[in-house]
Amino acid sequence: MKYLPGPALRATPIALAIMLLAGCGSNDDDPAVQIKTLSTRADLVSGGDAMVEIVLPAGGQADGLKVEVGGRDVTSAFALRNGRITGLVTGLASGENTLVARTGTTSAAELKITNAPRGGPVLSGPQTTPYVCATPTPQPATGTTPATHASGLGTAATDAQCNIATEFKLYYKTTTAGCSFALPDPSPSVPFDSTTPPTTANPPANPCFKPYTVGSTPADLATTTTDAGATVPYIVRVERGTMNRGIYDIAVLFDPTKPWTPVAPQAQWNGKILYQFGASTGQPRRQFRPATAWTDDKSLSRGFMVVANSLTDSLQNSNRVMMSETVMMMKEHIGDSYGAIKYTMGSGCSGGSINSNMNASIAPGLLDGITISCAYPDSESTLLEVNDCVLLVEAYQKPAWLNATAGLTPAQANAKKAAINGHRDQTGCHAWFNRFGTNAQVGNYLARTVVDNTTGAIAQATALTNNCQLPTSQVFDKTTNPTGARCSAWDWAASIWGKSDDGIRARETRDNTGVQYGLKALLDGAITGEEFVTLNETIGGVDKDSQLMAARSQADTTALDIAYKTGIVMSGKQLAKTPVIDMRGYDDSLIDVPPGLTAFPQALVGIHHQWRSFSIRDRLDKANGNHDNQVIWRFGRNGFTPSATMNTSAFLTMDEWLTKLKADTSTNPIEQKVVAAKPAGAADHCFLSTDATQSVKVTDAAACDADPYLRKAASPRQVAGGPLTEDVLKCQLKPVNAADYQGKLDAAQLTRLQAVFTTGVCDWSKPGVGQQAAVGWLSFAAGPGGQPLPAEPVSRER
Repeated sequence: MKYLPGPALRATPIALAIMLLAGCGSNDDDPAVQIKTLSTRADLVSGGDAMVEIVLPAGGQADGLKVEVGGRDVTSAFALRNGRITGLVTGLASGENTLVARTGTTSAAELKITNAPRGGPVLSGPQTTPYVCATPTPQPATGTTPATHASGLGTAATDAQCNIATEFKLYYKTTTAGCSFALPDPSPSVPFDSTTPPTTANPPANPCFKPYTVGSTPADLATTTTDAGATVPYIVRVERGTMNRGIYDIAVLFDPTKPWTPVAPQAQWNGKILYQFGASTGQPRRQFRPATAWTDDKSLSRGFMVVANSLTDSLQNSNRVMMSETVMMMKEHIGDSYGAIKYTMGSGCSGGSINSNMNASIAPGLLDGITISCAYPDSESTLLEVNDCVLLVEAYQKPAWLNATAGLTPAQANAKKAAINGHRDQTGCHAWFNRFGTNAQVGNYLARTVVDNTTGAIAQATALTNNCQLPTSQVFDKTTNPTGARCSAWDWAASIWGKSDDGIRARETRDNTGVQYGLKALLDGAITGEEFVTLNETIGGVDKDSQLMAARSQADTTALDIAYKTGIVMSGKQLAKTPVIDMRGYDDSLIDVPPGLTAFPQALVGIHHQWRSFSIRDRLDKANGNHDNQVIWRFGRNGFTPSATMNTSAFLTMDEWLTKLKADTSTNPIEQKVVAAKPAGAADHCFLSTDATQSVKVTDAAACDADPYLRKAASPRQVAGGPLTEDVLKCQLKPVNAADYQGKLDAAQLTRLQAVFTTGVCDWSKPGVGQQAAVGWLSFAAGPGGQPLPAEPVSRER
C-alpha cells in the first residue's frame, strides 16, 4: 500500500497555510530548506521508497516548492499534513539517490538517500548462498534440491533473493465460543530430504479467525474495543510478503470500506507494534513462513499491529546482525506503508528471547521494550553451556571416567555429574546434548543422542543429516567436498565473522582452554581429586569442523573482538536502554517436576534454567550498578511457558511502561527515562511451586529463592570458577597454583594437572580475552568485523 500523491504546493490554500506556519517575508540570504527521512536513516533505506519531510527555514515560504530525485519530479507526493510537509518518495534506485528540494524563496538543498533492495542486505554484508526459495505449494526433494516449504503466497519467487509478490487477505474474528487461535492457513512442515509429496496442513476445526468477504456481515462477526475506546468490527487484514529473503506477516484491524495511507492511517490502529520473535536456533538455507502466529488476540483486539518475519525467527536465522537488520527493514516498511510508529514491543521465548535481547544490544532503539520468557541473553554465551555439556556427556562415557567412578551406584555417579555440571541433576546436560549438541556441526553428520537418563548412554543415528538442510552432496566434507556449504552459525554469518586464514572456515568463538571442569565440586568435596584430574585429562575439545579432539578448543581472537564489539555478546550497558519484563518458569530437569504434578502441562525440555534470568541481571548490575530496567516474574508450576494470564499482564504492564516512556520529552538519557517511566506493576514477584492455582503473588525474594523449583542452579563454567554473567568466551590464563586446590590434590595429581594445563588455567578475576564495550549499530557492508555507522546524513545547501 502506497501513499496516493497529492497536489503540488504552489499558490494554493495549503501553500498559504504553510507560509503562515513558516513566517511571512523574504530572507535576503535565501536559506535552504532541510530534508529528513522519517522511517529510517537516509543511509539505511530499503525497498525503493522513503517517507520524507521538507522543513522550511524561518521566514521561508512554500510557494513554488519543487522536489526532485534523480532528476525526476516528485513534488506531487508532498503536501501539508498535521503542520508538516511530508511525502512518500517512491521508485528509488538501488544505491545512492540525490533528493533535491527548493521553494521560490529558498535556495535548494539536497539529501543523499542510500537505498538497498527489498531483498537486502542493508548493513549485514553479502548474503550466504545457496538459499532455497519457498514455493506456492510445497515441493518434495529431488536429487539436487531439498524439499521446499509452502510460502503461504500464491506466486513464485521472481529472483534469486526469493522476492515474492505481496498479498493481502482479510479475516474476521468469530463470536463462536471455544474457538482456536491457531493459524487459519497453516502450511505443512516438510523435511528437507523428503521425497514424498507433503500433505496439506489442515486449519483448526473451529478457527477464531475466518476468511472475510468484503461487503458481507457474517452472523458470527465479533466486535472489539481498542485501547483508544473505539468499538469496531473485528476484521483483520494480513499483509504477507518477503523482506530480506524472509517471509513476513503484518496483521492489524482494518476497515475494508476505507482507504489507508501512511499519512492517514485508519484510526483503529493505535500506532503500536507487537513484534514476535520465533524460538530455537538454526541456520537452514531454506525460506520459511514465520514460526509465530499473527492471531494474537490480546494485541490485535486492542488496536496493536502484530508483526513477524521468518528471518527474525531464531530457528531460521542465527545471524543476529541480519536478524536486527530485518527488524529495521520491517519497521521502515511499516512507517512507509502504514504510518508513524508510536513504539515497538518485542516478545519471544528461548531463541525468541535471544533475538529480543540481541536487538537491544546490537541495535538499541529498534525495540522500545521487551516481554520475554524462557530467556537467554544471547547465543554466543549460551553456546558455552551447550559445548561444555557436549564434552561432559561424551567424557562421562569414556573408559577413564568410568574407571575413576567404578563402584558407585547410578545415583552416586549422577550426583557427581550434577555437581560438575552445576545443574539440578544430570539431565540438564543430557537435554542440551540432545537438542542442540549438533547445532554447530558444519557438514553432514550422524546425530548422537543420550538414550538413557540414568546411565547417560549414547546412541548414534545411521542416517546422515546436516544443519543447512541441503542435499548431502552440496555440503562441506573435509576430504570429498572442502568447498561445500558449511552449516554452523558462524559460517551462516561469515559476512559478520569473516573467514580464518584457510579462507574456508568462518572465525568462531568456541574455546575451553584453561577451563578446570568441576573445580568448585572438587573444593566442595562433591568429587575426588582423582575424578577432577581424570575429567580434565580426558574432556578435550572440538576442532573448527566440530569434531571431537583430545586438545582443548581455541577461539579465533578476531572473532572474540567482533562478538563483544558488535553486542553479539549481550551488553548490559546497551540493555539498560530497554525496559524488560522477564517471565521465568521452571525447566531445569527432564525428570524432576514440582510436587503434586506427574508432568507439566507442556513437555519438559530441560534447558531453560532458572539462573539465566539472573545472569542477565548480573550483566546489568556490573555494567550499570543497577538492574532497574529489568523485572523478573517467576513461576514454579506451569513449566517454562507463562500462562495466558501472565502473558497478558506482562503485555499490559509493558504497554503502560512504554506509554509513559514515550511521553517523556525531556533531554535525560534514555536509561534514566526508562526507570522514571517504570509503573508500579513492574516489580519482581513469583508464584511458588506449592501454589496450585499460580495466583498468589509473592514479593519476598527470599521466599521465592527458598522454593526448590525457583532456586537458581549454575552451569559448568560457573562450577569451573566463571562468573554468573557467563560472558567470558575465552579466559585469560594464570599458572597452576597448588594452593588453589586446598590440599584436595596429591603431588602426583598436581603434576598430571600441570601437564593438562601447560599454558595455565583460567584467571576469572580478569576480563575475557577480547572483552570490550559494545559499540552497537555497526555496518558490515565494507567487510567482516564491522564499522560504526557514520553520523546520520543531513541535507546540505546545494
